[in-house]
Amino acid sequence: MTVHGVTCIIPAYNEGPRIARVARVAASHPAITETIIVDDGSSDDTAAQVAAIPGVRLIRQPRNAGKTAALARGLAQAQGSHTLLLDADLTGLTADHITALITPVAQTRAAVSISLRGNAPAPWRLIGLDYISGERVLPRNLIAPHLDRLTSLPPFGFEVFLNALITRAALPVAVVRWPDVASPLKHRKYGLWRGLRGDAGMIADMLRTHGPATLGRQIIQMRRLRV
Repeated sequence: MTVHGVTCIIPAYNEGPRIARVARVAASHPAITETIIVDDGSSDDTAAQVAAIPGVRLIRQPRNAGKTAALARGLAQAQGSHTLLLDADLTGLTADHITALITPVAQTRAAVSISLRGNAPAPWRLIGLDYISGERVLPRNLIAPHLDRLTSLPPFGFEVFLNALITRAALPVAVVRWPDVASPLKHRKYGLWRGLRGDAGMIADMLRTHGPATLGRQIIQMRRLRV
């Protein structure tokens, strides 16, 4: 599928200390035609940090509804044929990393690309796939027919829902290693107990979206789809 414009969507909740760096890299990248940041009801200065960055379109949720809802809001507004998803808290991200993620799809070597960050959990680095990575490039028409369904998913059910679409369509997947890029661990961002609660909540949302057997099959199937 030919790429006719790439929309970058960055969901963000209370990422004031981190988001501006990610937003500037995305908004200034020549392959990205629009950058949409969805502020998911933040109580800090997330919106103020990005509002004046050239090329950024800021959408503000009236309340915190979770990552899936924020992505659904951004996807509904996206104009590009393809979508680049980025987490708001990445460190070490450069234009070269974004180019590396877009290239396999732009060159039609893969239909979808997924990052494998340097600080991804050890099991994901061992198998060569972070199946819940928040950094992906995908054709917008893969997810666009399912926007209504996204509104009923748990806050952190998006990635495993998307994985089901990828495996059902047997789309070739490029895994792009980002050894110099990291996403801060939740306990470092929020403190030990709040971080542990956040991790537990994310796992619970994944299991509410698809059961453990399905998640296991996703990993196996997506590894087989790698190019």
